[in-house]
Parts: sequence; structure tokens; C-alpha cells
Amino acid sequence: MSKISPLAVIEEGAVIAEDVEIGPFCFISAKTKIGKGTKIAASTCIYGNTTIGEYNEIFSHAVLGSIPQDLKYAGEEVELIIGDHNKIREFTLFNPGTIGGGGKTVVGSHNLFMGYVHLGHDVIIGDHCILANAATLAGHVEMGNHAVIGGMTPVHQFVKIGDYAMIAGASALSQDIPPYCLAEGNRAILRGLNLNGLRRHLPRGEIDALRSAYRELFESGKPLQEAASALLESTSSEHVRNLSHFIINTKRGIPFQRSQS
Repeated sequence: MSKISPLAVIEEGAVIAEDVEIGPFCFISAKTKIGKGTKIAASTCIYGNTTIGEYNEIFSHAVLGSIPQDLKYAGEEVELIIGDHNKIREFTLFNPGTIGGGGKTVVGSHNLFMGYVHLGHDVIIGDHCILANAATLAGHVEMGNHAVIGGMTPVHQFVKIGDYAMIAGASALSQDIPPYCLAEGNRAILRGLNLNGLRRHLPRGEIDALRSAYRELFESGKPLQEAASALLESTSSEHVRNLSHFIINTKRGIPFQRSQS
């Protein structure tokens, strides 16, 4: 049975599953859908066409689904879709999509969004990601699985962040970060592999293959696209192939220190 405070404002038409908890002074729009077991703390506002999955924890003063911060937005029907088992902390702001970006902002499952995190319009987030306090994603950013963004880090629009990548806190990211890599600085550049993260998830042999691939890509002095294409032809590692494909398909480029030799 749902536990809904009588001080919450829930518009007619909202679909609320069983075992949902909604605290006092919350606002839930008519087009909202909330899956079972989700907990929504006091003073949270959920606007527009927002779908929230099961067993999420949404903390006080989160604002989800308010209209995009995009001057081109003219009242079109757009969506925010959130998966299951996410923790969305205080004062976070998630915008829905825009027609120009496909109309949807999509968040996967098992993610942690710390306080004051912002997801701009048309953002795509995978599963098992961590965004630390005040990480700020502009529109159209895409983030893979098991990726981490440190606190106070802004990410430029249309940037892509690969699986298992990590962006250090207080960085500023304006180009794509390949999977498995660590980036840091203002502007952020690659500093190596995200070894701490990889050791928690990948076997030693795969990490060794990625080490070798990283050296070939970013330390050999070879043209990056050429090195990635050669690795794609020669490797048997699924993860090295994933890294190579990402580099070949990048649109914004990869920020790394070129060899001077």
C-alpha cells in the first residue's frame, strides 16, 4: 500500500504503483508514472511527462522533468525516463528531452546522483554510474555504464563518455572520453586508464590488454584513427574492440597529449 502524505499535491491522472512513498509538500504532475517501491522525500517536484521506475530513492528538493533550459523549446511533448534502483539526492535537476534531440532524456538503473547534479535535455545515462556533487551535464551528453564524474565538473554538450571511464573532480570536459580511461584537468585530458575502476570489474588479462592498447593508441605517436583501426583488426579482446570503435566513431575528438617525437 502506498504511503502518500496528505500534504502532497498530486494531479489527477498520475499513475502511482503500490508501495510508493511520497512525502509532504511534493508536487506530482498529471502525466507522471511512478513504479513500485519508489520513495520520494519532502518538497520534491516532478513535472511533465516523467516516468520513474521501481525502487528509486529521490531525496528532498529534487526537481525532475521541468521544461528544458533550451530557448528553442516551444512547449512540445517531451519525456524524462528514469530506470530502477537509482539514488537521486537533494537539489538535483533533471530536464526532459527536446524535439531536436529525439524528445527524451533517459536515465538507466543503479545510478547515484549526488546533490546538485544537473542533467540537461536529451542526456542519456547508462547503468551503475556515479555523478558526484554538482556535476553538470549539458544537453545531448551520453554516458555509458559504470562511469564516474567527480564533483564540480561541467561536461560540454554532445560529449560522449565511455563505459568504465572516470572524470576527476573540478575538471572541465569538452571532448569525448573513451571507455576505460581516466581524464583530469581544465580542460580535461587523458591521464591513463581508470585502473581502480577496472580492477573492480575486469579480469587481469583484460586489463593487461587494455594497457597495451592504451600505449599503442595514445603513446606511440601514431595517428589515432589509424592505430584504432589496426587494433580493431588484430585484437581478440571485446574491451579493446569497444575502445577502438569508440575512437573511430568520435565526433568531438579525444583530448590527449600528443607525442612530440
